[in-house]
Amino acid sequence: VQLQASGGGSVQAGGSLRLSCAASGLAFRNYAMGWFSEIPGKEREFVAAISRSGLRISYTDPVKGRFTISRDNLKNTVYLQMDSLKPEDTAVYYCAATRLGYPRGPYNYWGPGTQVTVSS
Repeated sequence: VQLQASGGGSVQAGGSLRLSCAASGLAFRNYAMGWFSEIPGKEREFVAAISRSGLRISYTDPVKGRFTISRDNLKNTVYLQMDSLKPEDTAVYYCAATRLGYPRGPYNYWGPGTQVTVSS
């Protein structure tokens, strides 16, 4: 199983980024997908999750109204649209797949992460 995240980068506060996570080696439509963030020295935190069908979505409170999670089951890809970014959103973002752990886990597979840096 491989989960490959991309789309991270450096932006100024108020800007936008779109993260993508391409999955391979698993039956993508059978897995709920999630995004997590991690800052050095802190535990990895839940950001957003989407159910297998895409009909159920969950966000952590600080990103509600700013981030949008979506998935394309034909492309085996999950997305995280990040708008109105704030410096406190700076972190490494990981995508993950879970069979039964929607929305907050446990997750079965993890990608290697992509860095998001927001400057003020």
